[in-house]
Order: sequence, then C-alpha cells, then structure tokens
Amino acid sequence: MLPYWWMLSTSLKHPPELFQVGINFLPSNPTLDNYAKILSSFPIIRWLINSFIICTLVLATNMTLTVAAGYAFARLRFWGRDILFFVYLGAMMVPLQVRFIPTFLIVLDLGWMNTYQGIASLLLIDFFGIFLIRQFMMTLPKELEDAARIDGCGWFQTLWRIIIPNCLPALATLGILIFNTAWNDFMWPLIVINDMDIMTAQVGLAVIRGSAASISGGLMAATTITALPVLMLYIALQKMFNPTLVMTGSKA
Repeated sequence: MLPYWWMLSTSLKHPPELFQVGINFLPSNPTLDNYAKILSSFPIIRWLINSFIICTLVLATNMTLTVAAGYAFARLRFWGRDILFFVYLGAMMVPLQVRFIPTFLIVLDLGWMNTYQGIASLLLIDFFGIFLIRQFMMTLPKELEDAARIDGCGWFQTLWRIIIPNCLPALATLGILIFNTAWNDFMWPLIVINDMDIMTAQVGLAVIRGSAASISGGLMAATTITALPVLMLYIALQKMFNPTLVMTGSKA
C-alpha cells in the first residue's frame, strides 16, 4: 500500500513541497489544486468514459464467450474436445505482442482505427479465462446437472440456472482480471489511437507525463483518478473471491 499512499500524498502537495529533501508521507498543507489544474487542462473525464466503454465491451464478450467455451470444455462431450482444449492452452503461450501486427492489419482493413471496437478487438476473448472457468466448472458436482435434466432442463437452461449461479466466485475473479487488463492496457490503444477524444485513461497519462503538468503533482493526481475504478471494483467483488462459496446445491 505504500506506493498508493505516496501517490495520494503527492497529489495533495503544493509544488514547492514536492522537491523538499527527505521523505514526507503527509502533506503539510493539503490542497486540491493539482486535481483542479489537471481536470481543467486535459479531458480526463472523457478518457475515463472511453476506458469504461472499452472495458464494458471486453467484459461483455469475454463473459459470454468464455463461459460458453468453459462450459463446453468442462461438461459437454464431443469429438476432439480434449485436443481442442490443449490447442487453447497452447494459445496461452503466445505473447500478446505477437498478435499486434496481424490484428492491426485486420483493424485497418475494417476501418476501425480510432474506434472503440478497434481498441477492444485484441481483448475480445481471453484464453486464460476459458481455462479458469473450465477448471472451476470441473469442481462442481455432476449431480446438479443430472437433477436439472430430470426436471426437463436443456443444456442452455442448465448453464443459465445451475452452472452460472454456482460459478459466481470464478466469474467475479475473471471479471476483475479482465477489467484490470483492459483498463491498464497501454500499448495496443497507443497503436490504434491518434485522436485525443478517443484516448483511453492510460494513453492519456502518457500525454500528461510529456507535458509541463507532470512537473507538479498533476501527474499523481491524474494517476489517482485513473486508479480509483479498479480499486472500487475490487472492493465491491472481493467477498466473491472465496472459491468455496458454492460447492454444493445449497445457497450460500
């Protein structure tokens, strides 16, 4: 927590206090001038909205496709299932940077430069998420599905009414990981963005760093603002991290 405390403390200091010799964890005279200055000089609110939109797109596609794929690999029986799953595991070994050039060419051909879908295109599916959901679903007792089929539920109803409610801890963990990845993504948005209005929060921080505002506590103020959403999401979902929340048919 020390780096976060130092970040918050620095954002509340006057410029002369930033260059004092020694370590000062508490500002002698806290001020919000850094926040006011940075918010008036840069469209940070717009950048935050852009990041939220992109994170929403990434979460929506990942939660839909990842859960469906994880359920198929964990519960459905079809020819080549295990071989295909190992192919997915192999895809996890490929660095994200290797996909930059082919993805950029696709985005360019589709005319998605400086668009939300272009920024989100690289993270629309997460291979680790499929592995995480599949492994969690493997721990659920098969008797739950057998009881659902006796009651007349099909595959989709079983997934929606039985499997997903019992996978909330894994889904919460996956949601935070995906949101954090999309929110902190810097390199790919930097490649496909050249318009100030469509910039994400992380690219905007790089712009602020290269300006005169970074000399004061403005950069720390902007960093504090952009770090709050991830922190709030973690606090809201941390109780669902317990993997033993639901392991039987009883409601927690």
